[in-house]
Amino acid sequence: MAQKGVQLDWETFSCSVCLDLLKDPVTIPCGHSYCMNCIKTHWDEEDEKEIHSCPQCRQTFTPRPVLVKNTMLADLVEELKKTGLQAAPADHCYAGPEDVACDVCTGRKLKAVKSCLVCLASYCEKHLQPHYEAAPLKKHKLVEPSKKLQENICSRHDEVMKMFCRTDQQCICYLCSVDEHKGHDTVSAAAERTERQRELQLSRQNIQQRIQDREKDVKLLQQEVEAINGSADKAVEHSEKIFTQLIRLMEKRSSDVKQQIRYQQETEVSGVKELQEKLEQEITELKRKDAELKQLSHTEDHNQFLHNYPSLSPLSQSTDSSSINIRPLRYFEDVTAAVSELRDKLQDILRETRTNISLTVTEVDVLLSEPGPKTRAGFLRYSQEIKLDPNTANTHLLLSEGNRKATAISQQQSYTSHPDRFTSCCQVLSRESLTGRCYWEVELRGREVTVAVTYKNIRRAGRFNICGFGFNGKSWALNCHQKSYTFWFNKIKTPVSGPQSSRVGVYLDHRAGILSFYSVSETMTLLHRVQTTFTQPLYVGLWLPSCKDFFDSLYRTTAELCKLR
Repeated sequence: MAQKGVQLDWETFSCSVCLDLLKDPVTIPCGHSYCMNCIKTHWDEEDEKEIHSCPQCRQTFTPRPVLVKNTMLADLVEELKKTGLQAAPADHCYAGPEDVACDVCTGRKLKAVKSCLVCLASYCEKHLQPHYEAAPLKKHKLVEPSKKLQENICSRHDEVMKMFCRTDQQCICYLCSVDEHKGHDTVSAAAERTERQRELQLSRQNIQQRIQDREKDVKLLQQEVEAINGSADKAVEHSEKIFTQLIRLMEKRSSDVKQQIRYQQETEVSGVKELQEKLEQEITELKRKDAELKQLSHTEDHNQFLHNYPSLSPLSQSTDSSSINIRPLRYFEDVTAAVSELRDKLQDILRETRTNISLTVTEVDVLLSEPGPKTRAGFLRYSQEIKLDPNTANTHLLLSEGNRKATAISQQQSYTSHPDRFTSCCQVLSRESLTGRCYWEVELRGREVTVAVTYKNIRRAGRFNICGFGFNGKSWALNCHQKSYTFWFNKIKTPVSGPQSSRVGVYLDHRAGILSFYSVSETMTLLHRVQTTFTQPLYVGLWLPSCKDFFDSLYRTTAELCKLR
């Protein structure tokens, strides 16, 4: 009862504006009391209307009343504070729209701290005390505040649902168990909770074990990342050192060649200038001698002419000009040719080395490998734009559509001579090399086309059973006939069954050594799968039957690498 009095005192001596204890209390003409600052602020907002009202009873006053502190009320509030009156609960103690409110509080409700599953009510800290003090209430089940307590009441019988029907998998009340759920497998809600709790615990143990396993995997992967990064950093550092050494070696060789050329240049120029000076001196002497002879020839006195003629000095020996060998601007072309040959050899070596390095890099293994795609959408993630290489095309193949389409024709094309060109087989290779994961599709037209992958060093000349796709150990080929499929490798023929389609899809996982051919229509059907080890980058290959006459040209065979993006 004393606690009730304290609560009543607090409600009696609180300001209805700030809901806190009165501070500098004033009493307005209608008899209601407020904090001086609260009522002043309220009336300041009403000054424009020239009418001032009471926030509680709405009585109006004109003019604005003069506020005087109610000293007796102020002393009473201070005295009550000393005797145990508590300050008003902070705003965060009151229940908001998202909170569970105490079902016992009147007026502005406080937040509930617990809900009782027996009483089906929620209580604030004060109103919860009986559940801690009264013996019968101590047995009640208290849980965290919940707005869903009514869900525990049977809507049909208005009873607490304390049972569970395993047949229908729902909570029921006792009356339901003898009514519409009669004969069902029913147990108490507590018993079902115990059973489900055991299942939940097993699930948690399973989850926790999986968490531990995944954490171990993550740790292993982190270690793998660190190992990969460390190895890559070392490889980059060593590669930079090696390439720096190569660059310095090339610079040194370049400097040596330059010095040799300049030394030879100086030697040759010095010899030429020495001979040039001799010739110029001889010319001067000859001109002087010619002038003497000219002067003597103009002497009119015969005796004087005959007297002076013997005194003429004889001509000096002429310089041998046979040593002069004029080479028209070709002095150091042999050096240029030698350097160019060295450049070409280095380019070939670097190109081959780059390919081998790239292939080695792509073979770096990790702990977890990504599974292969299962749907066409999954394959398209690895689609790659591929074009045909004109330098490899047989002269009876016409390339078009930006070098994506090959057509067998009877007229020979005027292709330039190239060592990579197929001379006897009507074949062509792609320009791009394939490593890693790749997917492409080929649209076929005609009676027969072979779709293949091959190493670049396949033979380009010779009979079909030597350089033809599938007739050696360097190429894997699917022959697509109008009525059947056949797979060829190293001259071994393997019949292939599957639905006929004008489009063939090819999936390559170079690192895993997987090569798959698919019939592509509304669905993808696996035709043939190869599991091997690829030791070099691969190239797409197409073979079309040769078109040697006009009749064949009426039924032209084409194969086109499709645009998939």
